[in-house]
Parts: sequence; C-alpha cells; structure tokens
Amino acid sequence: METVKNAIRMEHITKRFGDVVANRDINMELHKGEILSLLGENGSGKTTLMNMLSGIYHADEGQIYVNDQPVTISSPKDAFDLGIGMIHQHFKLVDVFTATENIALGLKDHGRLDLKQVSQRIEEICRKYGFEIDLSQKVYEMSVSQKQTVEIVKVLYRGADILILDEPTAVLTPQETEKLFAVMRNMRDDGKSLIIITHKLHEVLEISDRVAVLRKGEYIGDVPTSEATLQSLTDMMVGRAVTLNIDRPEPKELVKRLEIRGLTVRNVYDVKVLDDISFDVYGGEILGIAGISGCGQRELLESIAGLQKLESGSIRFYPEGESGEAHELVGLDPMAIRKHGVSMAFVPEDRLGMGLVGSMGMTGNMMLRSWNKGKGVFLDRKGPEALANQVWKDLEVVTPSTSFPVRRLSGGNVQKVLVGREIAQDPAVLMTAYAVRGLDINTSYTIYNLLTQEKMKGVAVIFVGEDLDVLLELCDRILVLCGGRVSGIVDGRTTDKIQVGAMMTHLGGGSADA
Repeated sequence: METVKNAIRMEHITKRFGDVVANRDINMELHKGEILSLLGENGSGKTTLMNMLSGIYHADEGQIYVNDQPVTISSPKDAFDLGIGMIHQHFKLVDVFTATENIALGLKDHGRLDLKQVSQRIEEICRKYGFEIDLSQKVYEMSVSQKQTVEIVKVLYRGADILILDEPTAVLTPQETEKLFAVMRNMRDDGKSLIIITHKLHEVLEISDRVAVLRKGEYIGDVPTSEATLQSLTDMMVGRAVTLNIDRPEPKELVKRLEIRGLTVRNVYDVKVLDDISFDVYGGEILGIAGISGCGQRELLESIAGLQKLESGSIRFYPEGESGEAHELVGLDPMAIRKHGVSMAFVPEDRLGMGLVGSMGMTGNMMLRSWNKGKGVFLDRKGPEALANQVWKDLEVVTPSTSFPVRRLSGGNVQKVLVGREIAQDPAVLMTAYAVRGLDINTSYTIYNLLTQEKMKGVAVIFVGEDLDVLLELCDRILVLCGGRVSGIVDGRTTDKIQVGAMMTHLGGGSADA
C-alpha cells in the first residue's frame, strides 16, 4: 500500500480572540495531490484556520508542518515562500491593470520587469492546466469567472503548490463551475494540493477527494468523499440529524401584486444596468431572480423599494389584486411608499450598509421598523424587544444579548437578524437579495422554509439567489437576467440548471410569460 504524503500537517492548533476560542486543538492533514473540502457551520472556524495557513493570522498554540518540515507562517509572504496561495472570495485585483500586470504586480525582479517574458510564462501555465485568459484585457472589463482565473494564475505564477479557494463557485454559472472544476482536477493530477471552502454540498461531493469537518472551532473528523452523502455531511457539521427538504407547495389563489413595465436604470457612470425590464409578481408565489453577479439584480430590487432613480418605466402595486386600484410607486421614496399603505419588506445585499445599524443591538435594529409607533416623543420599546428575543430564539442568533452591537456578530448572524426582522413585518411583498449568503446549511433551510410559509400566507416573495440548485427547488417561477435585460422567465418545476445557466449567458431563451 502506497504511503500517503502530507503537503500540510497541523498539530494542536489553537487560536483565540480575547475570550473567544476560534480554533481549539486542531489536528488536520492535507495530502499531496488531493482536493480537500473544508466544511462547517457559520462560526465553526474554517476561515480562521485557513488564515493561519495563508499568513494572515498566527496560531497561539500548535505547530504547522509543510512537506513534513516544521514552519513558522507570520505573514502572507512567508506563506508564498512556502508555496501556499489563497484565493479569497473578494478578489484583490487592480481594476485598471491588465491580467498580465495584475499577475506581475509586487514581484521582485533584478532590473526592469519584462512583461513579455511574464506573459510567456503565464501562457505556459494556462496551457498546462486549461485556463482561458486574455492577458491584455483590463480587469474592469472581465466577468467574475475571468477575475477568478487571474487570481488563481497569480498564485500559480508565484510558485504555489498548495492552493486554498474560499467559496470559489459562489457567483459562477454551472458552465463556469464545470470549467473551474476541470482546471482544479488538472492541478491535482499535476501534484498540486487544494483546499476548497464551500457551503454547496453537492459540489463537495463532485469535486473533492476527502472532506474535513469543523464544528464550533473543533475538528470533528474527515471522511473519503466516496463514502459521504449530503445527509451524512450535514449531520457531521451540525451534530444531529437535520432534514434537508425544501417544501414547495403548489401556489394557491395567485393575486397580482406588482406590475413592472419598461424599467430602465443607469448607474453613476451613465451605463444602462437595467434595460426595458417588464414582468409581473403575484402574491402566493416565490419568484426567483437568476443571473451572473452584477447583471442588475441589486438595481432591480432597489428600484421596486424606492431606493433607485429610474430613467423610465412603471412600477404599479395592486393592494387588492388586479381588480383593485393600483398605486404607482415610481417617484416615491421608501417612507412615501409606506404612507401609501404599501407593505413592503426588503432584505438588501449590503447587510450593514443598508439593512442594519452596526452600532445598535438587535432591539435597536428592530426599533428602526417601528420607531413611529410610539406615543409622542416616547419610543415603543416593548414590541421591538419582544421581536428581538423571538428572532434570537427562532433563528438561533449567536449573540451575548439583544443589546450587543450587530457589527460585532459574524456575517451569518447579522443576516439572521435582518431576515428575521423583515419577515416579522407581515408584508404584502417580501424581497430578499442573497438571503442565505454566508449562512450554514441548517440555517439556510430554516430561511427557505420561512419564505415558503410567507408564500402560503399570500405574500409575493422575490428571491434573488446565487445557487441555481436552490432556485430550482424553492421558486415557482424564475426570471433570468443577462446584461441588464430579461433573458426569459421559466417554470421552476420544469426547467433545469443547464437551461437557466445558458440563459444567464445569453445562450438560451425561455418563455417571457411562464
């Protein structure tokens, strides 16, 4: 039997932040020539552990071995010198530079850097692993997957043999994901070692050789992917049996709530981000919005919520259904929309920038929705405090108290506070932008089922998501955006991931009235 060789070995690694123990006595290995998936719920310590490998944090206790040699990693430069490169979820590229210039940035060279020589070396790497890249293209002209390719080639150019990828498929289409996985397999077959952090368990089962699981900062164990299932991995992460079913009852008694016609929006650079968008939204259904990141999803929801200036178009709200009198929402800000009796809840993409006040606790943030219900100069505190406690309990928000500043909570817990508050408003229209981004699988399914409960109450739910598998399981209809236009509207029960992915890149079409 062939002896397994380790690229990385972590022994008794512990990391504390004040009184909080993020990682406790971790023992983990990464084998040479394997793809290891690292799983865990929010706050389980995955990113902290990887940040110690990439030199962002330094372990308080324990020892890291690279190629069975004890090492000290005190900075990203130390990590690079040891052949470790991390591709973060948020890319670190200079927009006005070309791919070649970004890859060469920061490299030390004797004399003047020869970009022609750099380009030749990059082309060799691309041919070897199957990357597709235009070296002269500026970053601001690139798609998300092209930027990610530049980041991966950048660490390979610097000699990385160990690559850490943080949520690499979060905003990729199925076709782009398949290309990335093909490249990852080529790198593995060439002897590279890869760690992938992801919440998408079906991708874990497809791409990895082995799965390691963290729970509450501790190492639970690892299992060969060939012996794992969706259910077994979830149970390992959560520590108990979890039901992984998205309930999608048939819509009943659909009532038209929104009629959107000819919506056109330009951004601050005078670029058309929404171009003649038209569709209807019905109470009693979940309408999914699919599209590559930056295709106008954010501007669409903000336009409906009264937060975006329109170039043209109409947004009509029907309080009693299509037979009743409609309210035109264009030109109204969120406060004016509420004064017109339009009950609308919005979970924005920017949680702390738009959704919550970071310095306030849960109770204060609940009060933002009810401050005008008090008598005279006195604010109603009982209702918001009760709601904060309800959200704290129902969504299992990890916080010391309802007055603890939300900016000091993890991203997943911030999202729980925001989603819980908006659902509690009893809205007629509920809009969510990436409602489960950063949430572990257990809490994600709780949110999906909450949205379904709202749908069955007759609420019109608009769900912007990045996981096509979830969109296809949860939504009744799916509107696909491509380049700021409606590529088509399809039935969530009869379409498939390949068709939606093709529509996202303008390769396919769907019925505009499905």
